[in-house]
Amino acid sequence: MQHIRTTNAANRLDRLPITTFHKRTILAVAFAYFFEFADINTFAITAPVVREQWGADVNHVAYVTSLSFVGMFVGAVVAGGLADRLGRKQTLTLTTLWFTVWSFACVFAWDIWSLGVFRVLTSAGLSAMTVVAVVYISELFPSAKRGKFQAYAIVIGICGTPVTNLIASAVVPMSDWSWRLVYLWGSLGALFLFFVRRLEESPQWLEARGRHEEAEAVLTRIEAHATAEHGPLPEPQQPKPKGPPAKPGLGMLKDKKFLYPTILLSVLWITQTIGFFGYSSWAPTLLAAEGVSVEDSIFYVALTTVGAPLGSFLAAMVTDRFERKWCLVVFGLVIAASGLLYGLTFTPVLIVVFGFLVNLFERGYTALAYAYAPELYGTEGRSLGTSIAYGLGRLSNAVGPLMIASVYNGIGYQAVFMVIAGTWTLGALVLAVFGPATRRRRLAAEAAAGAGAKPVTATP
Repeated sequence: MQHIRTTNAANRLDRLPITTFHKRTILAVAFAYFFEFADINTFAITAPVVREQWGADVNHVAYVTSLSFVGMFVGAVVAGGLADRLGRKQTLTLTTLWFTVWSFACVFAWDIWSLGVFRVLTSAGLSAMTVVAVVYISELFPSAKRGKFQAYAIVIGICGTPVTNLIASAVVPMSDWSWRLVYLWGSLGALFLFFVRRLEESPQWLEARGRHEEAEAVLTRIEAHATAEHGPLPEPQQPKPKGPPAKPGLGMLKDKKFLYPTILLSVLWITQTIGFFGYSSWAPTLLAAEGVSVEDSIFYVALTTVGAPLGSFLAAMVTDRFERKWCLVVFGLVIAASGLLYGLTFTPVLIVVFGFLVNLFERGYTALAYAYAPELYGTEGRSLGTSIAYGLGRLSNAVGPLMIASVYNGIGYQAVFMVIAGTWTLGALVLAVFGPATRRRRLAAEAAAGAGAKPVTATP
């Protein structure tokens, strides 16, 4: 087998303690997540006012919403390819700027169609930024701790949704034009540029591209931070010999080691997307349609969303302590049961309790999946594989609302929640049967880092 030069990036990163560098990196990514979560619902918030001002109907809103998910698919796949060619840091910066620029353009929209085009372009950037951020964290943090910090980033980021809702509730009623300020708020994600100078490119990506001197320089700087804060570092585990890396690109779909996890993760993200958006988008509408007042249905749903940040925090507590695959299975089954019970009751207290559990475990599921997905690939295919699977999940929601509406009109209210529960159950079963376990590799890396290896001091 042909051997290739390596800077041993993965093993050198795995034996590092968490330092100021890691905390600064996670803060930057959390900032980008915050404005992603802030921006993702801005159209839904402003749609009622826009419809009234521009004489648009429900179908126009539906078209914009569905096309936005198509934009998410395109954005995710394009970003995956760009991250493999341009680098994780540069693509993260470009995608964050992309969605903030188009969010700013929404401020100046003149009709429903111009707003729709701008929203589709914004959505492409939102999805693109997410998949690159997931890969970026996966490649910079020690494998034994990356899941926890991935979840911490989402705990902070998800606060963007309630903060945006509060801002919108204050500014939208101010005047006929003040709804535009909601999009201006979303565009503030451009302030991410202030973080960029302090971030590092992924040394694993640099190594995979054959840029060993740059990878060595980045690793030396990161190790210098760790040595300054925690003292001498243990020696890294020796790398295992590898053959020439696969060439990035869609040609990797011919490789079973790439295709298998991509199919598996596509099922994960499709069932998650249909299950989550089927619930969150339809719960208030269906409650109102079944006789619960609009005010009460919105209030009940608002109470349930308190579970969202708590769910990400719960994921942070379990993601590195247990096998992520089985955490995802358990979380998916709890969501299925809670969502089904939500649809079978009209008692206000139980609606809030079961809705809270859905939000709690769904956001925990998402945080777990963000950590699990990149672990199924090597460096060369990580960005593209993660982006294709995530993109297909978002694309599925272009037809998801039509499916839910058809079930409701054809069978009834409770059948909708049976379908949603079935979707989550399907995802959990597929993961249980076919999902690879990743904890053993993480434990091996942690054991190698702490096995009493000879300390070595990094050179600044």
